[in-house]
Amino acid sequence: MTYTILTLLLPAVGAVVAAVFGPQLSRRAISWVNVGTVGAAFVLSAVAFFQIGAMPAAGRQVDVGLFTWSALGSAPLHLGLLLDPISIIFMLIITGVGGLIHLYSVGYMARDDGYSRFFSYMNLFILAMLLLVMSDNFFGLLVGWAGVGLTSYLLIGFWYFKPSAVAAAKKAFVVNVVGDVGMTLAIFILFWNLGSVSYVGVFSHIASLPRGTIELVAFLLFVGAAAKSAQFPLHVWLPDAMEGPTPVSALIHAATMVTAGVYLIVRAFPIYNHAPVATAWIGGIAALTTFMAATIAIAQNDIKRILAYSTVSQLGYMFMAVSTASYAAGVFHFVTHAFFKALLFLAAGSVIHALADEQDIWQMGGLRRMLPITSLTFLAATLAISGVPLFSGFFSKDEILGNLLTQGHVLMWAVGTVTAGLTAYYMFRLYFVVFQGTYRGTAHPHESPRVMTIPLVVLGVLAVVGGYLALPGVYNLVDSWLAPALGRFGGSAVALAPNWGSMAVSVGLAGLGIGTAWVIYGRRAPASEPLSGPLFSFLQNKWYIDELGELIFVRPVLWLGRLMEAFDRGALDRLVTGIGEWVMAWGESLRPSETGFVRRYALSIILGAVALVAYLAIWG
Repeated sequence: MTYTILTLLLPAVGAVVAAVFGPQLSRRAISWVNVGTVGAAFVLSAVAFFQIGAMPAAGRQVDVGLFTWSALGSAPLHLGLLLDPISIIFMLIITGVGGLIHLYSVGYMARDDGYSRFFSYMNLFILAMLLLVMSDNFFGLLVGWAGVGLTSYLLIGFWYFKPSAVAAAKKAFVVNVVGDVGMTLAIFILFWNLGSVSYVGVFSHIASLPRGTIELVAFLLFVGAAAKSAQFPLHVWLPDAMEGPTPVSALIHAATMVTAGVYLIVRAFPIYNHAPVATAWIGGIAALTTFMAATIAIAQNDIKRILAYSTVSQLGYMFMAVSTASYAAGVFHFVTHAFFKALLFLAAGSVIHALADEQDIWQMGGLRRMLPITSLTFLAATLAISGVPLFSGFFSKDEILGNLLTQGHVLMWAVGTVTAGLTAYYMFRLYFVVFQGTYRGTAHPHESPRVMTIPLVVLGVLAVVGGYLALPGVYNLVDSWLAPALGRFGGSAVALAPNWGSMAVSVGLAGLGIGTAWVIYGRRAPASEPLSGPLFSFLQNKWYIDELGELIFVRPVLWLGRLMEAFDRGALDRLVTGIGEWVMAWGESLRPSETGFVRRYALSIILGAVALVAYLAIWG
């Protein structure tokens, strides 16, 4: 499969062309090159999907060696690409949904002065994500991981003339570096103990390590995953990342960067199979994150921030799944989430585009008639994320909840089920306020151009039918497709039987959430937020987590910085300045002796010689 390398090279070519030749090329040419390269990468990923699927189940894996990077001691450090059922699913989503977002961006960014720079960053981001999921070892994954961090920083801060965008980019970068440190330490521990960073080398011998070492590695890897996938308390960067252009929000927060953490846990499943303490922590943190983010989304007024907290909450579902070894269910929810969350962000971008960059939902309303395609596709995605039966999110969410209950994780199941009701409530609150009632803004809404609505329609179809990927068949994501990859090192992808009781409760709570949102926001069509009170204020202020983080982390660091500054100025500066002043004073005291008269210098020499002779004669 030599064309596998082309899957990586194509986005790289697009990035270089846009960066180097962008000023000389027309915007149409830039669009063709960058959208075309990502689209071609999707075609190659699809070819790999069918070729891998045609192989015998036990042999669905191709390792493409690239070159030797360096040697660490006696161990060579190779870079290579791994095509297996896990990596191919992520490749298809990254290039497929990413390609649709690229196409949408042609219209959304049409009038932006940084058009070529934007597409260069976007293609570079796709390249980094592909390297992350296609690498056959932890070192290559780390290189892609760092590339994703860099390009997300560039994309979030794309509008660098906005102080808020620059601050959001720096916040995202700093928080993700915390996770990078954890993951890097885990990789060093693996290499130190096993002499290898390849997946095969590590997973084949991981059971030989002491239990404490495995638990430490698993926890450190999760630190990296939690930062990238915005799990508590490292979730704080993601809502602020909404400062970037909306296509960036769709690309980073739906289909790619934030799911890198889920990929890491799934890829490293042989480690987590031997780390029950770490997986218990992952499940607990994921449950807290899922519920916390959903409650915060209830009270937000910025259309993109509501979707950002929704992303944090949905990622919690994925982590709850993988923490209980339901790896296929977690991957399945990743797939459906990519469809409906990318659609939600792009539809929100269509609204923002139509309203001259307005993002306050209370300055919207009545857009169903003015933006019919945007409204209909947004509704499809809302039904999917709310878990309404027969829409994509229903299948993947209930697969996770059913597995949790069947395996006896009652507390996580309860949190996930209640959150399902909250999700339906805040998403239909958003839909009713934005698209129902009467228009409350001052702009003149208009439907987006076809280059933006075509991706909406395609994603809308996928949001409706994407759940049927889990139905029995050759490429059933929950059973036959992932089973060979997971079974290779002792995992399992076999789906448990549907838990009809869990399904009934979650669907019932979703219906209750929709009904409540209709009563408060749909039927009454309020012109402003009708809810208030201490609890609502608590949720509006995001549980005061940012303020708490500032109190615990930011202020002590600033205080320490001021203390060191005072020490530097009050002690070190005075010491250095004092030495200089003493030398200058000593020099000034010697200045009278330097008269320039030769006879005085001769007299001084004679007197010195006489004194020396006298000293030697008396005491010598």
